[in-house]
Amino acid sequence: MIAFIIRRLLQSIVVMLVVALLAFSMFRYIGDPINQMVGVETSSEEREALRERLGLNDPMLVQFGRFVADAARFDFGVSYQQKKPVSALFADRLPATLELAFLSAVFALACGIPMGVYTALRRDAWLSKVFLTVSLIGISLPTFLIGILMIFVFSVWLGWLPSFGRGETVDLGIWTTGLLTANGWKAAIMPAITLGLFQMTLIMRLVRSEMLEVLRTDYIKFARARGLSDRAVHFGHALKNTLVPVITITGLQLGSIIAFAIITETVFQWPGMGLLFLQAIQNVDIPIMAAYLILIAFFFVLINLIVDLLYYAVDPRLRVDRSTSAGH
Repeated sequence: MIAFIIRRLLQSIVVMLVVALLAFSMFRYIGDPINQMVGVETSSEEREALRERLGLNDPMLVQFGRFVADAARFDFGVSYQQKKPVSALFADRLPATLELAFLSAVFALACGIPMGVYTALRRDAWLSKVFLTVSLIGISLPTFLIGILMIFVFSVWLGWLPSFGRGETVDLGIWTTGLLTANGWKAAIMPAITLGLFQMTLIMRLVRSEMLEVLRTDYIKFARARGLSDRAVHFGHALKNTLVPVITITGLQLGSIIAFAIITETVFQWPGMGLLFLQAIQNVDIPIMAAYLILIAFFFVLINLIVDLLYYAVDPRLRVDRSTSAGH
């Protein structure tokens, strides 16, 4: 187990170094940082002095090493456009994005797994056909269109939910949350459903297909032959083995929720990192773009590491294979 964790950590470090190199390349190949930081009236001598002070004349390897060391301390420099530390901007926006991602993931898992199990066990029921139709809509329609339709129905037409913003938030010191206010919950409903709908439909279809496959295996037939109840067979044997591949796919989807929240945050003007990143692209704000790339890669690597550990814990075949190979 320890060797498995160490190997995964080393692989994660390599991935983060590659991503850091890509982020660092933005500073060299997308515009000139000095031009973004000073005005047109700045003399060439002042520009050169600023370039020397920032270390932009150092060899590229030295600059990259300094960039990695700063990134490890979550120091990504100063935003060209907003003239504030990027880490401070992200600290203000990160709670909103993580809160939205958490609600979307809970919605996707809480709805997707039961719907997948039901459609596998009750294939001919009318409710199964409704679930499959909903999943087809969730996969087919683009996220921005789903968000616009929800705004039209629930904000413009019915007037039940706010159409933009995060609502009222409570400052807990290092974290701001809207989940402690009624207005905050109302503001989060539509963005969370919009962001989590595609993941929900994917999880539902994956659970359904895996459940149908497991129900056809021999050990399920043996379990029925032993006289076990349908509940014990379905949930004690079939569902447990179904969740092994579901964990892997779900983990990747949770990472994509954070990475691809840009569209949802833009449609609902949700004040998260995705909206900040989109504004940085419009203004060619390289420090924010580079920091966002590294942070999203870090979330993906962290989630993949957790998924690997869960996969190792859930699937006994991995432990058996590793112990057997270690014995040889």
